[in-house]
Parts: sequence; structure tokens; C-alpha cells
Amino acid sequence: MQNPFSSFFLGGFECADHINRSGERINLLETTQHHLRAEEDYQLLIDIGIFSVREGICWSSVEVSPGQFDFSEVLDRIEIAEKLGIQQVWDLIHFGYPADLFPTHPKFGERFTKLCSAFVKFYKKNTTQRLLIVPVNEISFLSWFSGDARGTVPFLEKSGWDIKYHLCKAAILGIKVIKEEDPTAVIILVEPLVKVHQNEKISDEKLFKINEYQFEAADMITGRICPELGGSNDLFDILGVNYYWNCQWIEGGETIYWPDSAQARVPLRKLLFGAFLRYEKPIFISETGHFGEGRVEWLQEIAAECQAVMKAGIPFWGVCIYPVTDRPNWDDLSEYSNCGIFDLDEEGNRIPHFEYILELKIQQLNFKDASIKLA
Repeated sequence: MQNPFSSFFLGGFECADHINRSGERINLLETTQHHLRAEEDYQLLIDIGIFSVREGICWSSVEVSPGQFDFSEVLDRIEIAEKLGIQQVWDLIHFGYPADLFPTHPKFGERFTKLCSAFVKFYKKNTTQRLLIVPVNEISFLSWFSGDARGTVPFLEKSGWDIKYHLCKAAILGIKVIKEEDPTAVIILVEPLVKVHQNEKISDEKLFKINEYQFEAADMITGRICPELGGSNDLFDILGVNYYWNCQWIEGGETIYWPDSAQARVPLRKLLFGAFLRYEKPIFISETGHFGEGRVEWLQEIAAECQAVMKAGIPFWGVCIYPVTDRPNWDDLSEYSNCGIFDLDEEGNRIPHFEYILELKIQQLNFKDASIKLA
């Protein structure tokens, strides 16, 4: 398989649509006004050399009643992308579901497969682009967030495994439907990439098991564990890993902060090597970024680590800068992170972070050979 991405650097748009800890539905696609300003946003990315983006459909919005879908807003973005020459990668679940559903609901898998079927049919009818699709974004995070941390529905504790099992069950069913409707579809599995460090209170064997939790979803989908779900190694084509400053921590304790003057963090390249060797699938960073003044230095470090991976001969296919526009706190929409390529003012205007953009252009030159191979 050849690298399907249109540019080595991608841009990701925040599209979470879940119910937050206050019991309120959020829709960050609307909060950031991307649904209204997609043409402006795409043109801003084109101007800085990015031609491939991660998007989301917001299941809670498009399913207007059980089994009935309205993709009109999604169509607007597709038509704009077609006009401007932007490639889109689509998330079907980016943390949110319709109000009457949650992963352990007996109808969840059935409803999700209907969504998958309807979306693929709609997509094939309305665009000539090859379908690049993430059925469920970050199963490992979502299962912890909703099943252990009470972050969203069903607001549970000590139920992360159960949520994960049912999300993987739905994902496997959905992927099979997607492949039936469109055998050429590129299935992308996106999961967090983390490293939990020793606290000197647990055994190395226990620590190893803790670090294995991040791979359980991919292991289910590939059929390595829970074979009754019907997983197999051919159910996904590309492994995407999400990696941020807080993806390394001491077990039971605090984050190992970045910048890392003590060099306590495991280098990203080593984590990427491990993920690739485990699944032997082409790999890319599906989300990364930082906030405030650290954005430039973070990108420099990420780029250096990726160069090392590529020099080792691993099929490493890109880096998605996330988010393109700044994002609010899920539980306090008035609080922003200053983490985008473009920050936002009170009216939602896109304010370029010039130093970040300049560094991105420098890194595009450093990865020029990779971009040439894409073309």
C-alpha cells in the first residue's frame, strides 16, 4: 500500500460532540465555527502547504432519528474540499453518540453499522475522493474517559474494560460493513501512544501490564485477544497514534512534564518503533501539538523524532497538527488553550500564530523528500 495522504503534514479539526461532565451536549465543530468557516479554514491550510485534514461527522447531529441520517452539513465540507483540492479523513465517532445511545446499549452495534453503511453510500455518491476513515477515534481513551473517569456517558467508574470491549465490538462490525460497501476504503485505527513509568512501588511485571492497556483495543480489532468479536489483522490499514506532552506519567502519580530537562521521558522514536513492530502497519502521528509558547519547540522535537523513525526504514507517513484552530475546554467552553495553528478571538476570527507557522514551513522543507514521494 502506498501512502494515501496528500501532504506529509495534516491538519486536524476539533469535532468532539459528546455530553460533558455537566450533562451538556457540546459540539466543538460548531463552537469553533468550523462548520460555517470550512472554506476559510481550508484556504488558510493551503496557504501554509497543508492539503490533508482530519474531520468528523458528529454522529449526535447527523442521526436525526434512529436509522435516519442527514449529512447535509457534512456535504458542505465535502464540496468545499472538492473545490479547493483538500483531502479529508473522516471520524465517525469522535467521542459522541446520539442521546439515546452508549457503548453497552444493546442496540449500539446495530445503530453504528447503520451509520457506517449510510455514510459510505452517501460519500461514494458525493465525492470522487478515496474514502479514508477512522471508525472510532481513540477507543482506549474514550473507554477510560467514560468508563473509569466519569467524563461522559455513561459516566461510570471501574468499567473501562467493558466499555472498551463494546466499542471494539461495534468497530469490528462497522469496519466490515464499510469494507462491504467500499472495498477500496482505507481504514485507519487511531489510538493514544503513552508510556507509564515505574514508581518503585510496583513490580516490573505489573508495570508492563499497565503499559499493555493502551494496545488492548488494537489487539481486539486484530483478533489477538477476544477472538469471539471476529477481529482480524486485515481490518485496518494504517495505525495512527495520538501523542501529547501529557502522554508520559509515573504510575499513580504526576505527568512527566515537558520540556524534559532531566531526560526522564522515553524518546518518542522508541514508542513509535514499538507500535510499528507490534502491528507491522504503516504508521503516522494522527494528533500532536502543544500550547502557548511551547508550540514551536514541541514541533521541533516531534519532527526530529519522526526523522529518526523514517531513517530507520519504518513506513512513517505523516504528522497531523492538532488542532488547526484553538479549542475550548470540554467542561468550560469559555476557557481556551491557545494550542492551535490559529488561535481564536471572541468572534471566532482565526489569529495566526506566526512563529508556529514559520516552524511548520521549515519542517515541511525538512520533510520535502517525503512529500515528493506522496506526489
